[in-house]
Amino acid sequence: MPAPYRADQVGSFLRPRDLLDARAEGGDPRRLHDLEDQHIRRVLRKQADLGFQVFTDGELRRRNFMSDFTDAVEGFDLGDAVGRTWKAGDAKDAPVSSVTGIVVSKLRALRPLTGHELPFLKANRAGAIKMTLPSATQFPAISFKRGVTDAVYADHRALLWDVVAIMKDELARLAAEGVDYIQIDAPRYSYFMDPKWREWIRTELKVEPEAMLDESLRADNACFEAARRPGVTVAIHLCRGNNRSHWYAEGGYDAVAEKLFGTLAVDRFLLEYDDERSGTFEPLRFVPRGKTVVLGLVSSKRTQMESGDELVQRIEEASQYVPLENLALSPQCGFASTMEGNMLTEDEQWAKLRLVVETARRVWS
Repeated sequence: MPAPYRADQVGSFLRPRDLLDARAEGGDPRRLHDLEDQHIRRVLRKQADLGFQVFTDGELRRRNFMSDFTDAVEGFDLGDAVGRTWKAGDAKDAPVSSVTGIVVSKLRALRPLTGHELPFLKANRAGAIKMTLPSATQFPAISFKRGVTDAVYADHRALLWDVVAIMKDELARLAAEGVDYIQIDAPRYSYFMDPKWREWIRTELKVEPEAMLDESLRADNACFEAARRPGVTVAIHLCRGNNRSHWYAEGGYDAVAEKLFGTLAVDRFLLEYDDERSGTFEPLRFVPRGKTVVLGLVSSKRTQMESGDELVQRIEEASQYVPLENLALSPQCGFASTMEGNMLTEDEQWAKLRLVVETARRVWS
């Protein structure tokens, strides 16, 4: 049976200035690697000090949450992008990078996607370890450019299933190598919750949203099946965009809840519930018995600290739809889905993570 991990985190932590500067400067790759090692040890100690039972390396070796894929797979032009509109959280003046890479040739994995991360994390673990990867569904939506990608892949579906094949190999490898917790980060499901993005799917991708949703569920389930092994927790994080405290989608889970929660073959759903964009807890009634819902009630976008009492109250509200023993708590997203990070300080990040652990102890001890 998967561990409950009552206090959870989505995966990414803010990068310190010296690490950001070293990556921006280029130069000696050995120096950058040593600096990453130093700060990963530090964030692992900090998670232990706070009382977490599952540990990540903060994605400190990545440029963004999906760069482990784009860096290890041949076929991307990282200097091009499909445009998207980001909306502001607290930080309306923060610059938002949208360069994610366009597929320009047949995809081929050159090396294991997380091969540069896992050995160090295993050697320095303080407990169970979590590895995060982008959903295969991420890339057809943001890396397929008409007039470019369609010279290689006939349509979004053809690209998707080549990504799935690469992801299946990686997830099977992680499970075989003793990773305790594998989390897929899947922002694209937010397209099906937000009317403006559903229309974008119809007009830009020229696919019916329901057909694309069904295809996305099949693709992610194929990846989850590859990760299935006794003792491995498999999870999906559903996100509405997270870049420099900005977001791009809104809407509750109502439009997709029954199909999404009933179909995805995971142990845990990490769900955004940090503000009014996320809707109500009512769609949680469709979560199958025995699966865990990790309530993302603490904002990784805003500097304002949440109230522990209010968090307890909201967990109690959610327990009307999912039994308390099948709930857990986390921030709504990572603190640095891109290496530039959200508009908080490290002290504010750690304070919010401390609140997650303290609240989890109050509720489940």
